Amino acid sequence: MRLGASGAIVDGAWCPGDVEIADGRVAAVGLPAARGGRIAIPGLVDLLCHGYAGVDLASASVEEVATVRAAAARDGTTALCPSLITDDPGRTAAALARLDKARTRDAPGAHLLGAHLEGPFLSPARIGTHPPEHRRDPDPALLARLLDAGRVDVVTLAPELPGAGALVDLLRARGVVVSAGHSDADTSAAHAAIDRGVRAVTHLHNAMSGLEHRTPGLAAVALTRPEVVPTLIGDGHHVAPEMLRLAAAAAPGRWALVTDATAATGMPDGPFRLAGVPVTLADGTVRNAAGGLAGAAAPLVRGVRTAVGAGVGLVAAVGAATTVPARLLGRRDVGRLTPGVAADLVLLEDTLSVTRVFVEGREVDQQATTE
Repeated sequence: MRLGASGAIVDGAWCPGDVEIADGRVAAVGLPAARGGRIAIPGLVDLLCHGYAGVDLASASVEEVATVRAAAARDGTTALCPSLITDDPGRTAAALARLDKARTRDAPGAHLLGAHLEGPFLSPARIGTHPPEHRRDPDPALLARLLDAGRVDVVTLAPELPGAGALVDLLRARGVVVSAGHSDADTSAAHAAIDRGVRAVTHLHNAMSGLEHRTPGLAAVALTRPEVVPTLIGDGHHVAPEMLRLAAAAAPGRWALVTDATAATGMPDGPFRLAGVPVTLADGTVRNAAGGLAGAAAPLVRGVRTAVGAGVGLVAAVGAATTVPARLLGRRDVGRLTPGVAADLVLLEDTLSVTRVFVEGREVDQQATTE
């Protein structure tokens, strides 16, 4: 089947022409272009998704996880890391076990990657909306318990905390990506963490010190260390669009877009919960009772549009939501568009709105897209 594209992003480069899929895989690229200016891109990969369509993944049943997968896919996200903020360790372990069960279900929608544990080993000074009563100092036994409860692909922690180095070592030994975030690390602590094995930074500029010319801190170090993937929330509220352009210029080919999506994503304004914490969606932002940002409510494709609107090239913006996160996870089966790979694809209008989505060659129902 031909997609009807005028061009495609293939292996990180612009390729004029249409794309054909057959038997669930990409069969050919560079075919005679269709009219209309539509663009085929790899399915988007979200490293940080706490919920969607009214469902909070911290408390979601197996059936509700399927709702998240279907809703995310309608918006062009074909693979996601279900993400859990700081919570009671028993509840986190139970959520990980439920996610493992959901992962075995052949439900339509986005691929369910390993979980992203955002906490509980965070800085008390940068805790944000995370429940402070459940924050923990580094505890290898607790971390091992959580890793044993279910599949985990990413852990966000504050690397400057005493004993955090032992957690980094444990995570690396278990094949888990270590990301620094909700951190008060200064410049030297940030460099030391990367030297030890931290390979990403969670929602750059949020819940960390700002860019200072004499005391640059974690954000600046992340932009200057070539082995690190700085991730940014591209909803237009968490960072100014210029910060996306700065990341693209300072870290070409290694910065990533994430959503930090909550249950409010795709829903009308109103109250929601984030791992039990009351939050409210109003005018496109999700806020806690104190008025601070508390996750987001925009799909990943909006981050791509925001980046392009800020002056980032289309190929770079799409790469930040596909190939870069996939590479960070060591996955070659998601976030790619090239002959022979699974047909996880998104067809965009020339306005970069989603018009068609395919997961393993099966078209996703587009009747209820967020965008």
